[in-house]
Amino acid sequence: MREFTGVARPEMVVAVDDVQSRMARSDWRLVDARAPERYRGDSEPLDRVAGHIPGAVNHFFQWNLDERGQFRSAEDLRKRLHDAIGDVAPEHIVCYCGSGVTACHNLLALEHAGVHGAKLYPGSWSEWSADPSRPIERS
Repeated sequence: MREFTGVARPEMVVAVDDVQSRMARSDWRLVDARAPERYRGDSEPLDRVAGHIPGAVNHFFQWNLDERGQFRSAEDLRKRLHDAIGDVAPEHIVCYCGSGVTACHNLLALEHAGVHGAKLYPGSWSEWSADPSRPIERS
């Protein structure tokens, strides 16, 4: 057993205003880690509003796992993530979910796949959807 000492890296976090200014840019990719039905806006069990941030793509965090519940191989993850994200530079990928927790699963999968530098939007859907002035997409 080893002791882990974490170091805060504020450059790896994106605030709501940064998300809003980048959501329509083709050189940035927002990745929603929630289940497809929540992403589409079919259901929303936690927040008042259903849907997703406009321009976001869906990569459900559970798709990172194999049938044994373990991370897929780096090669398989790279392919699956590329199918969702495309050729966007890793440092232009922003992951979010409902509250910022399962987005970290996608961040870990990206790292495991060799895609380094993606960022977290910790406020995620809960923060975004709480402001009625922010746009929402359903699909």
